[in-house]
Amino acid sequence: MQEEIIISGFGGQGTLFAGQLLAYAAMDSGHHVTWIPSYGPEMRGGKARCTVIVSDEEIGAPLVRRPSAAIVLNIPSMEAFEPTIKPGGTLVVNSSLVPQRSERDDIRVIYAPATDIAEELGNARMANVICLAALVEATGVVTLDEVKQALEDHLPARHRKLLGLNKEAMDKGAALAKAGGGG
Repeated sequence: MQEEIIISGFGGQGTLFAGQLLAYAAMDSGHHVTWIPSYGPEMRGGKARCTVIVSDEEIGAPLVRRPSAAIVLNIPSMEAFEPTIKPGGTLVVNSSLVPQRSERDDIRVIYAPATDIAEELGNARMANVICLAALVEATGVVTLDEVKQALEDHLPARHRKLLGLNKEAMDKGAALAKAGGGG
């Protein structure tokens, strides 16, 4: 098994954190992993993305040109990465911020109103973990429990008070994927 995943959005949306969390969950469960962040010079609002490769075997090259899955948190990310996903792959779209629909019928698309759900939970910055949980549930790259454990093991002390809320957000994201993700 080798999954090549792109997580993309604006700076400040937690794209790098979501990728790092996925990488920790995969690494902690015994997989080979690469995590490569990429971001513009702006503190917030610029382009931010990361690639994560999770494999049962050693990873020959960390570059991802045709991802097997992607999370897109904004319109420019949808436009850039939706066409690149391999047939049979998975796309998770933050439909709160991305109104357009994919025209592809050869990939699984999960429309997650993640920002809206995160705001209902009281913290709009949780949209990233909602989408991550939807991706994990849809692809099986790691289990949701492994992601939750990685969050518990690696969440910085200054954010520990958000642990329960993050886990609740993840449950909502996973439920979207289980329900088919048409929202």
